Amino acid sequence: MQTTIWALDAAHSELTFKVRHLMISTVTGNFGSFKVEAETEGADFAKMLAVKVEADVSSINTNNVDRDAHLRSADFFDTEKFALITFEGTSVDTDGYMGTLHGNLTIRDVTKAVALDIEIGGVATDGYGQTKAGFTVTGKISRKEFGLTWNALTSTGGAVVGDDVKINAEIQLIKQG
Repeated sequence: MQTTIWALDAAHSELTFKVRHLMISTVTGNFGSFKVEAETEGADFAKMLAVKVEADVSSINTNNVDRDAHLRSADFFDTEKFALITFEGTSVDTDGYMGTLHGNLTIRDVTKAVALDIEIGGVATDGYGQTKAGFTVTGKISRKEFGLTWNALTSTGGAVVGDDVKINAEIQLIKQG
């Protein structure tokens, strides 16, 4: 069977994260620049052969200039040394439109196997004749497992930044060729 290549429709996609702040609220951020490429057997996602995601860490945005600069610094992502966060899918298990996407996530040169929940929204043709596929991908990682260990304590002894990072990606892909 022929393989199909899919590329990101950036105008209809987002890559966001959430992390606890002072352990009383949640801060949301996103990556303004990222790529997703996928390869499937056939023209749908019944059998995904490969998926690769690259997020440009310098494009991080939490709607706070000072916090974003701190996140780009050596205390966190160290964007001068580690410009990209990458994810390479190794397999996907689906039961209809729900499933698990397994792969290797690399942050700051630390690679860990992760499992993310995936919801396949379906495949449709838009008004311009382009075939598109939509997905929601969610999961949770420990930032400390990837070397993002900076923290401070509040005056009451609580952590400033939580360890768990919730990932949410709303992805639309365009069939190539």
